[in-house]
Amino acid sequence: MHPVRKQRLIVVLLIITGSALAVALAAYALRANINLFYPPAEIAAGNVPVGKNIRAGGMVLEGSVKRDPNSLQVDFVVTDYSANVPVTYVGILPDLFGEGQGVVASGQLNAQGVFIATEVLAKHDENYMPPEVQSALDDAKSASKQSTSKQKPGDTSADTPAASSY
Repeated sequence: MHPVRKQRLIVVLLIITGSALAVALAAYALRANINLFYPPAEIAAGNVPVGKNIRAGGMVLEGSVKRDPNSLQVDFVVTDYSANVPVTYVGILPDLFGEGQGVVASGQLNAQGVFIATEVLAKHDENYMPPEVQSALDDAKSASKQSTSKQKPGDTSADTPAASSY
């Protein structure tokens, strides 16, 4: 092999190796910062890693907001109308937060199945719904319709989502 050709080959291999190393390091650094979105149905089914940063979203269940009078701790339940997830948050909630409103919370699921939120975002107007929350609610409603369409008329068995009491 000619010395000039050998030198070019070495330079090209060093550039390729350096680029591959940079991409690998960037992917490794970004892997720890990914916050995946999970609807309440997946969280309740146990399909969520415990102790990892995730986002959960849905509607705040009516009558579920409990405020601690001695601190900023707020406990509430997020639902997608097929499953419910208890959420605990310490801090000041957005002005638009309320029962029956859409929320997306960032935080971690603990071993007891309670979502410990570090940030709570509320919808910003009466027509807006975060895309992840809207698709999760649509999926839950379509699954609910499919399960009720399989029942006989007048059947009120306890296995339907509407019959569960929370």
